[in-house]
Amino acid sequence: MAQNLTRKILEKHLVKGELTPGSEIGIRIDQTLTQDATGTMAYLQFEAMGVSRVRTELSVSYVDHNTLQMGFRNPDDHRYLRTVAAKYGIIFSPPGTGICHQLHLENFAKPGKTLIGSDSHTPTAGGVGSLAMGAGGLSVALAMGGEAYFLPCPKVVRVWLDGELQGWASAKDIILHLLGELTVKGGVGKVFEYAGPGVPTLTVPERATITNMGAELGATTSIFPSDEQTRMFLRSMGRENDFVELLADEGAAYEEEIRIDLNALEPLAAAPHMPDRRVRIKDLAGMKVEQSCIGSCTNSSYADLKTVALLLKGKRIKPETDLLIAPGSKQVLKMLSSEGLIDPLLDSGARLLEAACGPCIGMGGSPVSGGVSVRTFNRNFEGRSATKDAQVYLVSPATAAMIALCGEFSDPAGWGTPPAKPELPEQAPDIRHLFIYPPEDGSKVEILRGPNIAPLPPFESMPARIEAPVAIKVGDDITTDHILPAGAEITALRSNIPAISKHIFGRVDEGFVGRIQTAGKGVIIGGENYGQGSSREHAALGPRYLGVKAVIVKSLARIHRANLVNFGILPLLLTNKDDYAKFTLGVSVTIPADEITPGGTVELTLDTGERIAVGNDLTAQELAIIKAGGLLNTVGRPAGS
Repeated sequence: MAQNLTRKILEKHLVKGELTPGSEIGIRIDQTLTQDATGTMAYLQFEAMGVSRVRTELSVSYVDHNTLQMGFRNPDDHRYLRTVAAKYGIIFSPPGTGICHQLHLENFAKPGKTLIGSDSHTPTAGGVGSLAMGAGGLSVALAMGGEAYFLPCPKVVRVWLDGELQGWASAKDIILHLLGELTVKGGVGKVFEYAGPGVPTLTVPERATITNMGAELGATTSIFPSDEQTRMFLRSMGRENDFVELLADEGAAYEEEIRIDLNALEPLAAAPHMPDRRVRIKDLAGMKVEQSCIGSCTNSSYADLKTVALLLKGKRIKPETDLLIAPGSKQVLKMLSSEGLIDPLLDSGARLLEAACGPCIGMGGSPVSGGVSVRTFNRNFEGRSATKDAQVYLVSPATAAMIALCGEFSDPAGWGTPPAKPELPEQAPDIRHLFIYPPEDGSKVEILRGPNIAPLPPFESMPARIEAPVAIKVGDDITTDHILPAGAEITALRSNIPAISKHIFGRVDEGFVGRIQTAGKGVIIGGENYGQGSSREHAALGPRYLGVKAVIVKSLARIHRANLVNFGILPLLLTNKDDYAKFTLGVSVTIPADEITPGGTVELTLDTGERIAVGNDLTAQELAIIKAGGLLNTVGRPAGS
């Protein structure tokens, strides 16, 4: 039978279930990655399993998020990550080496391999034909221990690309176009598989930009075929031996198809405060811009920054506009340096930042109050930049450079001829010696823990009957940034659940933590697509620690739903979405938890007398995990707890 690319990889790795869209499947995982903001908790969970060595083909621990070492917390976490990696057979990438997704693409991602990472933008590796998915840290820890990764079998959507990008249009505009068509919840339960005559015209860095931001669609992942472009990329990285041709069969079936004419695309932006708020750059002409930021795991490649350097060469940015540039890796820096392309960046007045996530997660580089910031990043959620009232627009690197030179949005028709698309060198500089590789035998390695690394508190099993007040009621498209804000101060607490829990919903409702602590328990009411955004499991762990028993919503984002299950919070779906209006802050909700069955419906009772039907899409295994109080209660406890 003719098969699409996604199904080929899933079938090869299937260990449980059937490849029927919507049904639960378990797949074998070849590779894992973590980053430091989520990694410490993931490795505490891995330690609980009592496994002496990781059981994947490859696991890498990257430090790229919390690189601002203000006080002891972040450096202590980095020391812990380095020593735990040495003990258990994990490659360690020190701070400053680069951003996890850019580094993984350059050094480790392989066509046809499965990869899960404790970061929602792990699908970046789909640019080389890897089936790469974001997941919660506990799911990654289990995969490192050799356990299967369970997920609903996705639908596969063929995205057919015709033509070739013209003028100033870029790969970023392809994914911004798709987001405008489908919205941030348009990809839930789906894999986007790219095909058509436009695919060979896109380089691997361009493809990686598209698969990276597929996460903003809510997609399970996105993937490109492994073809001659892939071979050329891997050859440049010194990894041609990792190349395997991987294509969909002629006549392969798909659940859906979307067609995009690349010839018709023009420079686009995502307007505040959501990646799907598509607008044409020319329609923003005349808007003053105080800041331009270029970088992040979406657009920090050699090709991206060479384009920027060529546009800035011999020019000076507007003094009223700050330009910040963060390269994706030290390899990118070395390639730019070898071609004399660092000087044009510096001479333009730009600030060159460390090879790290930086401003994308609110780690420095915040905009002025009420200012307009254009960013080549993947998210523009309100407050994510660490300036709550900033107006953040998402754009391509070329657009960001031209705006920095103009000091405002302008019509691309007046920008002149764009630089030619950069080509990778035949042999890119190798930085793999900068990774710290584990010893053959790590049994004698001492794991070093700082005072901020707190063991995960124990969680009790689910009671037969839940009675709890509504602790907060929120609307549609609530992100994990809303639930647990990013930024230097809060992210430094990721390894300390009691401390970080004080910040849950802090930028949405300052009274939330006090209310739920007073009551000792609570439920959350939400709208559509609750929990979209990053994979941070702390957005489930924090509420669980505070006493959240259930989340009752219209619909849920994939990774956050999995995290709720992993930590024993009951995710319930309103049968009649209009019933959302019947919940008010403080109203007591009674849930007959012992009557809940997989995929079944029960009635909640409010103390107002209202009876409200709710359902669930849980499997029997997921419901058992919740009733046990979370997955950790079924596999063990973190070290020291």
